[in-house]
Amino acid sequence: MQKLSRLFWPVLVTPKNAVAKNLEAISKSQKLMTELGLLKPATHGTFQIMPLAQRSLDKLCAIVNEAMLSVEGQKITLPVLTSSILWNKSGRLKGDITEFFMLRDRHNKEFLLSPTHEEAVTSMLASAAPISYRQLPLRLYQIGPKFRDELKARFGLMRAKEFLMKDMYTFDRSEKEAIITYELINEAYMKLFQQLEVPFKKVEACTGMMGGKISHEYHYISPAGEDNLLHCQNCNHAFNAEVSAESATPKCVQCQSVNVHQVKGMEVAHAFLLGDRYSKVFNATFLHTDGKPKTSIMGCYGIGISRILAAALEVLSTENELKWPTLLAPYDVCIIGPKQGSKEQAQAEQIENQLCQQICEIYGQDVIHDDRKYMTIGKRLMEAKRMGYPVIIVAGSKACLTEPKVEIIIREKSIELDIYTALQELAKYKKQKINLIQT
Repeated sequence: MQKLSRLFWPVLVTPKNAVAKNLEAISKSQKLMTELGLLKPATHGTFQIMPLAQRSLDKLCAIVNEAMLSVEGQKITLPVLTSSILWNKSGRLKGDITEFFMLRDRHNKEFLLSPTHEEAVTSMLASAAPISYRQLPLRLYQIGPKFRDELKARFGLMRAKEFLMKDMYTFDRSEKEAIITYELINEAYMKLFQQLEVPFKKVEACTGMMGGKISHEYHYISPAGEDNLLHCQNCNHAFNAEVSAESATPKCVQCQSVNVHQVKGMEVAHAFLLGDRYSKVFNATFLHTDGKPKTSIMGCYGIGISRILAAALEVLSTENELKWPTLLAPYDVCIIGPKQGSKEQAQAEQIENQLCQQICEIYGQDVIHDDRKYMTIGKRLMEAKRMGYPVIIVAGSKACLTEPKVEIIIREKSIELDIYTALQELAKYKKQKINLIQT
C-alpha cells in the first residue's frame, strides 16, 4: 500500500497575492494537474508526468490493450525515428512540414521524430511481402510517444509537442473486408469510450494529410475544444465543420438541412479507411487465392492516450477539484487516520490499521494511506477531495465509540457507518467498477 508521506508529489504552492508571469491561457485540467503535482512543465509543449498521473495513464493503456485484443490486435513497437526516405516516397514531405521534427545522424541521414507510423509499418510489411491471404486481416498496433511541433502548444497534455498515442494499422484483402474491419474497430472504440463514462461524440471527419476514403473522429465536448462539431437535428448526422463547404449558414453535409446544432469538441481518437494510399506506394502485397500478388487495403486507428487523460479531467472536474473517470482514478481509496497527539489517536489508530489491512484485501494496490499525522484530519480530507479519490474513509473521533464508526465518502456522498457496513460499501463499489470493466 502506498504511503502518501513517501509519494513523490510536487504540489505547486502559489502565494495568495502572486501575479501570474505566464499570461498564456491554460485549461482547467492543466491548472489542476500542475497545482496538485500530477504534471510538471519541462520545455514549452512538453511535460514531466508524475507518479499519480502515470498510474492513471497505465490504467488507460491497460483498457486500450484489452480493447485492441478484442479485435485481434497484435502489439508491436516501431522505432520513434523514421527515415525521411519513407516519407518522401509517400509524398508526405511535400508542402508544409513545419509540424515535423526533423534531424540528422552523424552520417547525415535524415529522420523524423514520428508523428505517426503509416510509412514505417507499411514498409515493414512490404519487406515481408508477399504474405499469404490466410494471414489477413492483419491488425498491428502499438502504444508509444509521438511528436508534433505544434504552432500553438497549449492546454497541457491536450495539445503537447510530445504525447502518448495508441496507433493501429490494419491490412485486408479487399475494400469490402477493410470496411468490416473499420466497423469492428469503431465498435471497439465506442465500447471503450462508454467504459470511460465521459460524454463523447463520434463525427464524420476529413481525411487530411492521412488520405483515404472514410474518416471518423471521437470528441469530448468542452468549451476548451478547438474543433467545431455540427449535429443535424433533422437526420441526426454528426460531422466536423471542416467536412462542410465554406458557407455563411452551416448545413448538414448529408441532408442539407440548416437545422444544425454546433458545439466545441476535443478530439481524442480518429479512424481512417486508407485504401491503398500507402500499400500501393510501398508494394505491401499478399498472395491471393489464385497465387498472384495483390495490394492490401489499409486502415489506421489512433487514440490519444495522454490527451484522453487531460480531456476527461477537463470535462468532469470542477474549478477546484479533480473528478476522474471511475476506471482512471490513480487510487480508488484514500484512508485517513487521526492526528498525532490527539486524544483519540491511540484507539482510532487501531481502527485505522484494521481498515488498511482489510481494504487492501479488497482493492489490492489501489489504496493510498494518508499517514501524514502532523496534519489535521480536516486538512488531509480537503486535499483528498481536491485530488478526487473516488472513495475516502476517515477514522476519527467516532472510531473511539463503544461501537466504532468511520466516515466514508463515495463520490462526494458522506455517511457514517460501522466498520463492517463500511467494508460492505467498499466491496459494493469495487463490484460496480468490475462490472464497468466487463461491460
